[in-house]
Amino acid sequence: MNQIDISKIPCKKIYPLSSEFQGRNPEKETLSFTNYYMEVNGEPYFGVSGEVHFSRLWEDRWEDELLKMKAGGVGIISTYIFWIHHEEKEGSFDFSGRRDLRRFIELCKKCGLYIIVRLGPFCHGEVRNGGMPDWLYGKPFEVRSLDEGFLEHVKRLYEHLAEEMKGLYYSDGGPIIAAQIDNEYMHSAAPWEITTGTSNEWISAGSLGDAYMLRLRDMAKEAGISVPFYTCTGWGGASTPDGLMPLWGGYAFRPWIFYSHRDEHPATEEYIYRDNHNNEVPSTYNFEPFYEPESRPYLCCEMGGGMTCCYYYRFKLDYESVDAMANIKIASGCNMLGYYMYHGGTNPESQNGVFLNEGQVPKLSYDYQAAIGEFGQIRDSFRRLCVLHLFVKSFEKILCRSKTVLPPESQDIDPEDAKPLRYAVRVCEDGTGFLFINNYQDHALMLPKTDEKVKIRMPEEEICFEGISLAAGENCVLPFNLDLCGVKLCHATVQPITVMEADGECYAFFFTPEGMKPSYTFPANTQITGTDEWETASNGLVRVNVSENLPVFTAAQQGRRVNFVSLNRRQSLQFSVEEYAGKKAAVISEGVLLSGRDNIRMEHNADTLSVSVFPDNVLPMDKAVKAGQHSIFTEYRLECKPVSPEITFRQIGHTRYIIDIPQWDISALKELLLQINYQGDIGSAYINGEMISDNFCNGVAWEIGLGEFYDRLKDHPLTVYITPLKEDNKVNVESVMAGRREETGGAVNGKIQSVSAKVIYQWILNER
Repeated sequence: MNQIDISKIPCKKIYPLSSEFQGRNPEKETLSFTNYYMEVNGEPYFGVSGEVHFSRLWEDRWEDELLKMKAGGVGIISTYIFWIHHEEKEGSFDFSGRRDLRRFIELCKKCGLYIIVRLGPFCHGEVRNGGMPDWLYGKPFEVRSLDEGFLEHVKRLYEHLAEEMKGLYYSDGGPIIAAQIDNEYMHSAAPWEITTGTSNEWISAGSLGDAYMLRLRDMAKEAGISVPFYTCTGWGGASTPDGLMPLWGGYAFRPWIFYSHRDEHPATEEYIYRDNHNNEVPSTYNFEPFYEPESRPYLCCEMGGGMTCCYYYRFKLDYESVDAMANIKIASGCNMLGYYMYHGGTNPESQNGVFLNEGQVPKLSYDYQAAIGEFGQIRDSFRRLCVLHLFVKSFEKILCRSKTVLPPESQDIDPEDAKPLRYAVRVCEDGTGFLFINNYQDHALMLPKTDEKVKIRMPEEEICFEGISLAAGENCVLPFNLDLCGVKLCHATVQPITVMEADGECYAFFFTPEGMKPSYTFPANTQITGTDEWETASNGLVRVNVSENLPVFTAAQQGRRVNFVSLNRRQSLQFSVEEYAGKKAAVISEGVLLSGRDNIRMEHNADTLSVSVFPDNVLPMDKAVKAGQHSIFTEYRLECKPVSPEITFRQIGHTRYIIDIPQWDISALKELLLQINYQGDIGSAYINGEMISDNFCNGVAWEIGLGEFYDRLKDHPLTVYITPLKEDNKVNVESVMAGRREETGGAVNGKIQSVSAKVIYQWILNER
């Protein structure tokens, strides 16, 4: 039996951090930190941060994509401000169009989102030179140093950024709550791209430690960048001065190792539970702080929300890897999730005729296989994260105040060992807590877990989870001693989602992890109605088993009652909660619901969409057709005129193709995604000789959103070139007349196999 002892765990010592980590806005709202968690108005706040780069998105998409991130449970936007995107030519700053920082921040405010601006000067982000302009290379100083020549240019950059952000700081009533100083200082660097292929020189990773970081922090303040707190990256030995909040992360898919590594990607230790907020555990895997762990909250900014394919490492991301990592981080003590990237993008055009990505990645695309793709595509990871984010926000006060407890030797599990049950607990002083279980591992095969038991020993009782079964690749969070509107749930083999009030009653929503047998266990004095599937266990506790689709039962204790709603895993991936006119509604739909100030919309890739709503008196569904009733949910159907574009392609050269895009009115569509299945090395798409998209072949359909290019396609065809995979290629230089030519032993897999289009439809439910 798996056992974990929390009977003698010392109490947490929670105390406020200094004024360097506090802020107040004109409405007298406050943002502050304890050594365990962030606070808003003095209450625990479990942050969910998602990275998106405004200059890597077309500006007409910004608001919709921010609303989509918010729909996924993101409350804090994190964005790099790439210096090279704004001052590609020395002295000529560009904040127009896709580079309009101010407008992007204003839209964050409109959408009700906080924002963390990552200032640089060095960012990385797979941008050319790590975000530093080419013209810095020839200057008479070292970058990322305290040379006054370099600092003068950084000062000018910060002053321009401060002007763009003026009036949008938290103290002004704006959304900017934090600013990150130079990224991964003393840990990471990037190639000087102008030398790539010849001398292959690299930007310095830095060597001046805290002095450099604090100097830049002070320069940001002097420029007028005034925020409640400043941040820095904490991992890999990076500089983490006392006055900056260290943020952490982790990646399981690591293309950078293939600069020198040529074997298979190894299984990483990212999916083993750790204790990263315990002074008695001063360091763990990928967590070696220069401070006592309990003196700062454990917060993340770069958990692998995806990963880009690099030239020497092509892979299809396991979408279940993203929420599995979130599960690991939360259980390990994290009180703010931060994903890099949460939304992919496409690089802007250069003023100097170069491409603005670094050489190891595609020239334009930064899709990153993220939860939301570069053209707004919804991935499975978005769905899996959405339900997890509902959980952390619904139970943030419990989570923030809880402590990590691990079973013995759990941190010593070999990543490739599929036998042990991987589990951890977070528990509060009153005995409320959650059992975390993970059955996912990158780059290794996991096996289904069947009929496992976990016993939790507490000061005055033992809690035994029985019948734990979990599919390979799945993870879960199971509650114990959880108070729900005055009704105690002893423990359950279902994962909490959220609690909401409807028509004067309390409803608690749960879902069954894949492979699990769902059950709820209550104290002996609990009255169960609405189901016959309950029994009294030998210890006197009342156990409710659920088997039907969307069952609802009521548990009552001492005059308090709660309605328990059980979703299966598929339904959980379609579940969301929408607030409208001061009330909340639960929604089950394959579509994504976007709620802004102006309207509520649904989007989906089929012309007919089913939407189930509870209660039925909150959302405006006048434009939908009522289709029936399923449990407590009222089912509706949304329909629109179907569009069936016929996309054809023709070969015009050995590996060159023209794709014919028919012309019709697409104004009623949200997006038209071109899907290209091909064999080869690299795909590149052009309109009139200008590259609009590229892709490193990894066996997944290459998608191009045509909405941005549709008008240009009226006058020019879409030309696609497939770079073939080459065998035994070499350059013949034997000519006495400086002749050179490429010779190959053969070229394979350089062809388009099929082309199709996916239509993204949109329904406006109301106009506010």
